Amino acid sequence: MAAHSRSFKIRVPATSANIGPGFDVVGLSLSLYLTLSVSVPILYSSNSNPSTVAAERPSISYTGQGADEVPLDAYKNLTTRVALYVLRCSGIQSFPPGLVIHAHNEIPFGRGLGSSGAAVIAGVILGDALGQLGLSRERMLDFALMVERHPDNVTAALVGGFVGSYLRELDPSATQAASVPLSEVLPEYPPDAGPDWGRDPPPPLPPVGIGHYVRFEWAKEIRAVAIIPRFELSTATAREVLPQSYSRKDVVRMDS
Repeated sequence: MAAHSRSFKIRVPATSANIGPGFDVVGLSLSLYLTLSVSVPILYSSNSNPSTVAAERPSISYTGQGADEVPLDAYKNLTTRVALYVLRCSGIQSFPPGLVIHAHNEIPFGRGLGSSGAAVIAGVILGDALGQLGLSRERMLDFALMVERHPDNVTAALVGGFVGSYLRELDPSATQAASVPLSEVLPEYPPDAGPDWGRDPPPPLPPVGIGHYVRFEWAKEIRAVAIIPRFELSTATAREVLPQSYSRKDVVRMDS
C-alpha cells in the first residue's frame, strides 16, 4: 500500500461593504487575504483504489491576524464547520482522514473588513474541494448565504472585484428552507464532539438561487485605502447606531 497526498491552496480576500447607498448590497474585495494550505493524504492499495483508514480529527494550524483567538478544533472553527456543512449536505458525513490545514490570515477581526465572510467562503470552497463536488459559483453562494445572511461581503469575497448583490424572491417553501435558524445550519458542537456528532437530524439543504449578483466596472486608477481602528466592533453593535428609518430627502440625496 502506497501513500500519496493531494495538496491545494484556497485564498479568499477581505471585503468592504455597505458602500454609499448600497447598504447590504454593494461590496468590494480588497488585497488582504485568508489563505488555506490544505493537504489530504490518499492511501492506495495494489489495485489503485483509494482505501479507507480510521477517521480522525483534522489537524489545524493558524498564523497571522487572530492566531491567538481562532479555535483549532475542526468542530469549533468556523471555516471547517462550514466545510463539514457543505460535505454533509452532499452526502459525505466526515472529513477525509489525515486532513491537514494551515491557515494564514491577513484580515483583522472585527474591523469591518469581512473576516467572518472570508472564513465562510473559505469553508464553502474547502468543502467543495475536499468532496470534489464541482459546485458552481452560484451554488457556493447558496451555501454561504445559509450561514452569512447578508450577501454583500460573502459575494464580494467569492466573486472578487466590485459587486452588487441581493437576495432573490423565493417561493414560500424555499423561503422557509432559507430561513432556518443558524443553529440548525451550524450547530454548536459539544467539547466531546466527534465525527458522528451532528448527523441526525441532517443539515438543511440550501434552496437553489438564494442570491444574485452583478459585477460593476472598476477603474484601475482607483485605489482603496482601509483605515483600521485599534478596537473591535461587531457588525450587530455597529448596526445598532443606525436609524430605523430615513427621510425621503436623505434617501434621494444618497441616490443622487
